[in-house]
Amino acid sequence: MPVEKTEVLVVGGGQAGIAMSEHLGKAGIAHVVLEKGRIAERWRSHRWDSLVANGPAWHDRFPNMKFKADPDAFVGKEAVADYFVDYVKHFKCPLREGVEVTSVTKNETAPGFVAETSAGTIEARYVVAATGPFQVPVIPPVVPARDGLLQIHSTAYRNPQQLPAGAVLVVGAGSSGSQIADELLRSGRTVYLSVGPHDRPPRRYRGRDFVWWLGVLGLWDKSAPPEGKEHVTIAVSGAYGGATVDFRNFAARGMNLVGRTESFRNGVMHFANDLQKNIADGDANYLSVLDEADAFVKRNGLSLPEEPEARKFGPSSPCIDTPILELDLAKAGVTTIIWATGFATDYSWLKVAAFDSKGKPIQQRGVSAEPGVYFLGLPWLSRRGSTFIWGVWHDAKYIADHITTQKTYLTYNDWADARR
Repeated sequence: MPVEKTEVLVVGGGQAGIAMSEHLGKAGIAHVVLEKGRIAERWRSHRWDSLVANGPAWHDRFPNMKFKADPDAFVGKEAVADYFVDYVKHFKCPLREGVEVTSVTKNETAPGFVAETSAGTIEARYVVAATGPFQVPVIPPVVPARDGLLQIHSTAYRNPQQLPAGAVLVVGAGSSGSQIADELLRSGRTVYLSVGPHDRPPRRYRGRDFVWWLGVLGLWDKSAPPEGKEHVTIAVSGAYGGATVDFRNFAARGMNLVGRTESFRNGVMHFANDLQKNIADGDANYLSVLDEADAFVKRNGLSLPEEPEARKFGPSSPCIDTPILELDLAKAGVTTIIWATGFATDYSWLKVAAFDSKGKPIQQRGVSAEPGVYFLGLPWLSRRGSTFIWGVWHDAKYIADHITTQKTYLTYNDWADARR
């Protein structure tokens, strides 16, 4: 097969790859986007049935196209994927579905890189890894495979009917874990939720959604996480119209809260004695947002309604006052463990000098240590909002501008003459 040539190869056809394509197209830079599945595949096949976006439609979108929904609605996962399909069509992005990139190496005979794909070889001067942070589901090696116990990652969960009868232990109380546990509780299941350290922002406060507050307070644009919070878990939800995640309310409705999952021995799961501290720290984070919001309202003379009730927490529950530290899964009737324990990245296909000894990309705002290679969609790539739909769009523009600048240098007459 003849070798295809292009200026930029973008690997990944989700929100990052699509944003990258829009900016490259506007800059007049030839490129191709390869997606091994369908457009925005992970929104369709790696999420549970009832998932909605964690931000309202007016906010969680690209700047140049609105959702076909109420601006204040939390859009369902299929509608989000459809939005990206429409975006590709509108901007005529050269995106190819069903093409997997198996390796990218430096071109030994010319500038740039050689990509081996399931559809043939492509040579490109620049490569953008736009596969995002949610690549490989992580299940800690805590509980060995056991008869009668189903263990799945949150990416494999679809709905309560999918699971065998019995109680469910959900490990991880971020956005995914808390929403899945809530859905299971609403379905009538006995649920145990393992709650680790987390941030817990208000869904709304004084008539504004928390995404608005993070915007006006400048928190979306923070360039680095606070020390020790590089990988903080955030409990926020747009489910059921959007409400603040409050673990006390979960407990009051019958959910069994436990601390951070530590180990498993002889059929018994052991939990850290940190549940009360984790809830208290989450409350402190919640209150800090309210404090900053109140100060902003006063400083700017805004007439937003006061909301003193937001500072009142519900009563505690026995499972919080006297936390369970050990749980015999069989005696408790637990037949399923759902691990909402995050993801790892996999860049095994990208065989270039752009990684540290632990396989982490060496990059600054997406510009890697390997000239000509870029990363897009990673947490804190340039700011707190880098993994959000709108945030990745701005990061993609920066990378497109960087590529444009590099191309300008490479076409300088003196440089071209020196090569002759």
